[in-house]
Amino acid sequence: MKIAAIQMRSGLDPDANLAALEPMLAEAAAAGAHYVLTPEVTMIFPENREQLKSVASPFEGHPQLRRVGELAGQHGMHIHIGSLAVPLADGRFANRSVLFAPDGAMLATYDKIHLFDATIAGLNAYRESATYAGGEEAVTAPMGEFTLGMSICYDMRFPRLYNSLANAGANLIAVPAAFTVPTGQAHWHVLLRARAIETGSYVIAAAQGGQHANGRATYGHSLIIDPWGRIVAELEHDEPGILLADIDPDLVADARERIPALANARNFAAPGPLQA
Repeated sequence: MKIAAIQMRSGLDPDANLAALEPMLAEAAAAGAHYVLTPEVTMIFPENREQLKSVASPFEGHPQLRRVGELAGQHGMHIHIGSLAVPLADGRFANRSVLFAPDGAMLATYDKIHLFDATIAGLNAYRESATYAGGEEAVTAPMGEFTLGMSICYDMRFPRLYNSLANAGANLIAVPAAFTVPTGQAHWHVLLRARAIETGSYVIAAAQGGQHANGRATYGHSLIIDPWGRIVAELEHDEPGILLADIDPDLVADARERIPALANARNFAAPGPLQA
């Protein structure tokens, strides 16, 4: 199966972001892609919570998603919107990933589970949970010979999620992201390769890249990694673009036979915290 990762530089206007996406989807379809992944925050990359509240559309009847469904049917391929912000009743948002089937129907959704809350000495505290509510369920979706496991950005730092997806049958794992430049330079490649190796799965990571209208800079470097941890395709820059690769389920079977980590895993008791 041929798959594609689309790298974007999303801004603050959902219609403009969709307009930038449409020709890249058409190009991926013309190249024979059966599945296309876009980055995290595809439809809007907000400057702040108030700006997000002013433009985020309800999930039901979402105008940009409705158009993406039409495009999936038009091109006859799976289109996976890496994520968009969906308003919730408590005033926060879900960071939601949406997969469309080749007939245009919505096949699966996933709400990002892990939220980045951190206080770093000398810097302001960052509280993603002040704007977003974390999801509570891992999600897989069938795609012919492949089963897709869904995740988003910061999730990649939590191996247990990927182990759960692989044990649920996933052999292709999606990681749409908007990584900062410093963390991208330090951790992007090694974390994604580790998730592929640990699970014996393909990993496709579609990234935001470059300087955005909200003032942030993202790392780019979209990747497709095989089940042995080899990078089979990479956009080695932060410019918008399309990454294509052919993937083979037999390579998943081979990797898992050579290193049967999923089958060999055992439950164990963990020690409690040290007492003073």
